[in-house]
Amino acid sequence: MISLTSVSKTFVRGESEITALQKITLVMGVNELIGIQGPSGAGKTTLLTILGLLDRPSFGAVRFQGEDPWSVPDRRRARMRASEIGFVFQTYNLLHGLTAWRNVELPLKLAKSFTRQQRRRLVNSALDRVGLTDRANHYPSQVSGGEAQRIAIARATVTNPHLLLADEPTGNLDSDTGNQVLDLICSFESPDSSVVIVTHNEQITDRCQRVIRLSDGRILDSAP
Repeated sequence: MISLTSVSKTFVRGESEITALQKITLVMGVNELIGIQGPSGAGKTTLLTILGLLDRPSFGAVRFQGEDPWSVPDRRRARMRASEIGFVFQTYNLLHGLTAWRNVELPLKLAKSFTRQQRRRLVNSALDRVGLTDRANHYPSQVSGGEAQRIAIARATVTNPHLLLADEPTGNLDSDTGNQVLDLICSFESPDSSVVIVTHNEQITDRCQRVIRLSDGRILDSAP
């Protein structure tokens, strides 16, 4: 699915240089449910942005489905993100000027490989999968936090991506709603796809096949 080889990431803040990741080597296959843990500042979100092809490493190599994503044109890489990778964020990141239906449709439009009829069918199916068909024409301000996260999950999975990345997806939710959201995310794992969840919640990592623990930008442990 995706591999990192000796990946490091540094950021420049004024006259200072901050190293967020240090020589990370990691291989993720298909049909995996992986948790990422670590204290604040450990590099969890930076690792997730590199796995999601949102950020380029300062050093090291990334291979996504056998290809170097940073050697292809920007437009092609953007289409790879839109069609092959789904993102779920703690704060939902829905566009407030769009209805739930239009929010879920966005990755399909960005991928530019789906007809209008295909988009309609896939969006309706994705909203039905998360139990929100009746909220299709509601705006983000008109739904609860749990419903907003379920819309975000529908958006992240509407293209049936090979990699689903979730960054503290239950962090803003109560326990019962968080468990419902977690069930939806975990159910996406399939023989053709994998799920990666950044979390502090031990109940979530208990459900993962493998947990990667980070500290100061390094992998401390990567074991079942």
